[in-house]
Amino acid sequence: MSDNNNPEQVKKYEKNTFLFLAVFLAPILSIIVVGGFGFMVWISQLLFGPPTS
Repeated sequence: MSDNNNPEQVKKYEKNTFLFLAVFLAPILSIIVVGGFGFMVWISQLLFGPPTS
């Protein structure tokens, strides 16, 4: 961003960036993290067997 942007353009850019992060990026990343953890547990149970007490 250059120095000649007016405050309205900056606020619009910040609002759009926040909406992208909150509506799209955070849910997608949380699904990837939870799915990756589940996949890791599944593979470890295939290799080492289920947990025992």
